[in-house]
Amino acid sequence: MDTPHRRPTSRRALLTGTLLGAAALAVPAAAGAVTPSAPPATAPGRAGVRRVNLDDPAKKEIAMKLVSSAENSSLDWKAQYGYIEDIDDGRGYTAGIIGFCSGTGDMLDLVELYDRRKPGNVLSRYLPALRRVDGTDSHSGLGSAFERAWRTAAGDRVFQQAQNDERDRVYFNPAVGQGKSDGIGALGQFAYYDAIVMHGDGSDSTSFRNIRKRALRSAKPPVQGGDEAAWIGAFLDARVWAMKQEEAHSDTSRVDTAQRVFLKKRNLDLDTPLDWKVYGDSYHIG
Repeated sequence: MDTPHRRPTSRRALLTGTLLGAAALAVPAAAGAVTPSAPPATAPGRAGVRRVNLDDPAKKEIAMKLVSSAENSSLDWKAQYGYIEDIDDGRGYTAGIIGFCSGTGDMLDLVELYDRRKPGNVLSRYLPALRRVDGTDSHSGLGSAFERAWRTAAGDRVFQQAQNDERDRVYFNPAVGQGKSDGIGALGQFAYYDAIVMHGDGSDSTSFRNIRKRALRSAKPPVQGGDEAAWIGAFLDARVWAMKQEEAHSDTSRVDTAQRVFLKKRNLDLDTPLDWKVYGDSYHIG
């Protein structure tokens, strides 16, 4: 596998110990948001054509590959369960299929879930240390032994499923739910998901909810009478602004040479084939 281009920031001000549901992560009404509901996996399209949303299994697989191309320089997202390293972003360890961080609470939530489902697993002994380092970049009580344990756990289907479920609960489901409520298709829903993966949905100015709020200054989502492509474009503009607030995000190719490419082609349903680039590397899904 190619050397991964791990993003050097993640989940600012997100989930420090309290388990939040998808509805709690939705954009508040005060920000001009529509509270996400649970529409079906297909949405009405033009002339009565049913559109497939991102939570359709085939579309979701595409989403996982797109994110992995940016996060791990690989389309093989399932190979990332055992990934773990400190990428020197001030958030401790970054690990797993979506970059769970020891300093931001989501890694702790994941290991606690794994422990509930399989008590006494290889990571259970590190729960006290994970609770102590939460909110810091410390490796105290973790270190190389924890890294080895993580890689061992990655071979356990129970741990793999726990990663899948936490990814969905914290990132994927809130993004898709908000996208459905905004009346946008798979491409827009993916733009939301990729933003939550990188920025989290906290209260800071670069979080997902505030990226969306910034986009509302210049466009409206379809549910409010706006044009879908124009809304996605405004959201991507706001996303690029958020990325550029940190030096680590100066390369915005995951938006510019990926999502904008699909938008320019008006591929609002994220239909294959797909061709894009991230960090100069080319990718294809047939």
